[in-house]
Amino acid sequence: MKISTHSTTHTQGFMAQDDWPDVSAMIDGFGEPSLPASDALAGRTIDIRFDDGTTIRHEFRTADELTRTLVEGEAAGDSSTHSYRAVEVRPGIQLVDLLTGAGAGTHAITMVIDLADGRVTAADSDVAMTGGIGRTRTAFLSGRIAGMGEIEPRPSSDALVGNRIHYRYSETERYEHIYLNGGTFVWHCIAGAEAGLADVDETKTFELADGIVIFHWKESVMPVESFLVVDLHAKRSIGRMFCWENSTQSVVHIPFDSRFTILNHTTYPND
Repeated sequence: MKISTHSTTHTQGFMAQDDWPDVSAMIDGFGEPSLPASDALAGRTIDIRFDDGTTIRHEFRTADELTRTLVEGEAAGDSSTHSYRAVEVRPGIQLVDLLTGAGAGTHAITMVIDLADGRVTAADSDVAMTGGIGRTRTAFLSGRIAGMGEIEPRPSSDALVGNRIHYRYSETERYEHIYLNGGTFVWHCIAGAEAGLADVDETKTFELADGIVIFHWKESVMPVESFLVVDLHAKRSIGRMFCWENSTQSVVHIPFDSRFTILNHTTYPND
């Protein structure tokens, strides 16, 4: 399926926030992720120490079910079993995504686990309710697989700054990102359910490996928190969006991957 975007992007006008669709409109367009789930963790038990003082045991019972047990920290001994999805970022690096809780108490927990050096970066997104209106928020944790060394937070990265990238999430969904600086980017929907929408939002970017970064953005209009891995060598991204939809008082969780093209890289003159 070929999508012509030149004429539509040139004729699109500004869209006021009151006219934006609900995030759930994106679900059908994004569809199922194209990359296969990984079974590399199935049958393994991994204890991860985090920099908030907790240690959590992850028993990957199967390729899509795990049990999390709090070994150290407040409420030690608490245990729960959840569905999860793991995707291989590169050999030895797994992105693990799961939901816990329900309703406004839902958490989207996404971890990037480097099995070679034991380093873990986790994002825990949840919902803060004020007067019946929900906003999502994300806490970041650095961790290490027990017995593989001390916890080392990943440094920030500027690898994306200056790039304009065209992302293809599915047959119908197309977005571009313009990375302005280390903490700000522009997203613009070229085609799909949000066609014509654009915004400037807060970001965080962390080094992961050669040519690959962990990227997070927090939307200012919609209560959306996104966490993903961007591989500048393979030209693909893997991650998820998590949103609280106030119109339906429910969560929206969209796992995704994409292919992308770097359109250009901006440099500034010295004079």
